[in-house]
Amino acid sequence: MIHKILIANRGEIAVRVIRACRDLHLKSVAIYTKPDKASLHVRIADEAYEIGEHPMHGYLDAKRIVEVAKHCGADAIHPGYGFLSENYEFAKEVEDAGLIFIGPKADVIRKMGNKNIARYLMRKNGIPVVPGTETLNNETLETIKRYASQIGYPVILKASGGGGGRGIREVHKEADLEGLLDDCKREAKAFFNNDEVFMEKLILNPRHIEFQILGDNYGNIIHLLERDCSIQRRHQKIIEIAPSPTMSENLRKTMGVTAVAAAKAVNYTSVGTVEFLLDDYNNFYFMEMNTRIQVEHGVTEEITGIDLIVRQIRIAAGEILDIEQSDIKSQGFAIEARIVAEDAAKNFTPALGKVTGYYPALGPSVRVDSHLYKDYNIPPFYDSLLAKLMVRSTSYDLAVNKLERALEEFAIEGICTTIPFLLAISRSREFRRGFFDTSYTDRHLPYLREEMKKYKDKANKFSQEDDLKAVVIEAIKRLKEDRAKNE
Repeated sequence: MIHKILIANRGEIAVRVIRACRDLHLKSVAIYTKPDKASLHVRIADEAYEIGEHPMHGYLDAKRIVEVAKHCGADAIHPGYGFLSENYEFAKEVEDAGLIFIGPKADVIRKMGNKNIARYLMRKNGIPVVPGTETLNNETLETIKRYASQIGYPVILKASGGGGGRGIREVHKEADLEGLLDDCKREAKAFFNNDEVFMEKLILNPRHIEFQILGDNYGNIIHLLERDCSIQRRHQKIIEIAPSPTMSENLRKTMGVTAVAAAKAVNYTSVGTVEFLLDDYNNFYFMEMNTRIQVEHGVTEEITGIDLIVRQIRIAAGEILDIEQSDIKSQGFAIEARIVAEDAAKNFTPALGKVTGYYPALGPSVRVDSHLYKDYNIPPFYDSLLAKLMVRSTSYDLAVNKLERALEEFAIEGICTTIPFLLAISRSREFRRGFFDTSYTDRHLPYLREEMKKYKDKANKFSQEDDLKAVVIEAIKRLKEDRAKNE
């Protein structure tokens, strides 16, 4: 049984897990570093413990986190996403301490966290993978050049332990290979402490399709349909849609069966995601498996009615999966837009500061997952995600309409956000028709920038009108005061 859960994370996902704990009548424990003392997850948890002054080290200190969990009497640890969520050594540390790790087993995380091992296991089990190499770190430059020629340019270099868009370099000609290989290794070492790199054929302008997996500890595994995550910038997802607006039922069935087979190949438990690249001819290739809850899990919850965090906890507690594949039906379409602290008009430079006003969108079938509140100071040390806006409707077209309306209503004052950029995407003809792939933002950036200017002009107009109203109100106030004095 689980009675108390320590959340080894911060921000939006920590708040999300705390709320799931409350839904299950479980105690929640937050951890925080000194800059996060005023964060919302610290305020709403049943208990909270500081784990250091350094902004990052505390969230990455596996031993300290386990010590805190044992000290406060927690039965289990939920890793969220990012930080230690896909660190198999952390999962093993939790297991060795006699605590429950809310996620897959440490050995599964180890295998799937290394993209080379994952590719090998998928090929062994008949899962289609992108043509590529094993690790390149022990190969000479000449050998690597020969591999690239055999695969055929363009190719893509990837960090074996990478994720989140880091440790990736596209190579379009041989003259660039050496420099980009060094860049890729350097970034991989800096972000993942592992400079192992491999090479794949670059699939030009694919769609990025991922299937949500759910498995218990007794061999029962199903998928909860797919998400289209093709709207990206620099390999970072911006908007996610469930289900894909252009996928046929036959292809959905084929890819879903393949995703489940991939999960069964490693005896997967808990929630996870099998990610594919889909080309123009409906050929699909295994890309990676994420052994954690995804940022975009909410859109799957919206179309299936299944609370994935609650299911994670129940499976970790030993419950058997009480739903079958035939039970999973899509309840319309859901779209998630990630709102981040960046100035899209200035090449997406990070934006810091104090949130002077926070007005999330509301209305039927509109959901906002966030850790923001008025007067919250955005710290400069962490991921720039501020809020996840999710909408749902009976059709893709109506869902896009609702997304546009919700983005127009959403206001975060005091800092720059990507709301204008997301609003521009929602108004794009190609997006509304479902005609997009991973090259969408690069190809449409000039149009999106023009649309963003319209949003800014409208905002300035409202600001000027508000200023005028304030002047009028102040003038009326003074007239009343003068009249009172004269009387």
